[in-house]
Amino acid sequence: MAEKKIKLNVNGKQLRVPVRPTDTLVDVLRDTLGLTGTKKSCGVGDCGACTVVVDGKAIHSCLTLAMDVQGRTITTIEGLEGEDGTLHPLQEAFVENGAIQCGFCTPGMIMSAKALLDEVPNPAEEEVRQALSGNLCRCTGYVKIIQAVLEASGKKGVPQRPSKKQ
Repeated sequence: MAEKKIKLNVNGKQLRVPVRPTDTLVDVLRDTLGLTGTKKSCGVGDCGACTVVVDGKAIHSCLTLAMDVQGRTITTIEGLEGEDGTLHPLQEAFVENGAIQCGFCTPGMIMSAKALLDEVPNPAEEEVRQALSGNLCRCTGYVKIIQAVLEASGKKGVPQRPSKKQ
């Protein structure tokens, strides 16, 4: 199959990337661009480990042909980090709430949550659950993951850690 160079906007960078007609977005991100934060797992859109944000919507990159996102805006987990290396508020909330266990699902969970919070800045718990329903956590860390997303949204009533004052 003949390769074709396509234009991709990944994490704010305009790139020209060689792809074959059958290359999935997850393969191009990981193998061609070296963005290994996006995980490849099931390959059939069941687990959500490969979730990235394309034009503001969370998508499974294992089901998306790279050629189909030509010219669109793609954000991966690597694109959330600040220029100075600071974590995105969602990433901070995941760390602070212990929402990372083995970590394999974390990038996909965070990207699904980012797409939700960009659209619905103060979601209800049910909206968070719905937004994350396409992502599986094999360690069953869902309670802490939902808490982290709600905390990142600034939602009141989220259980807070006790202050360190004595």
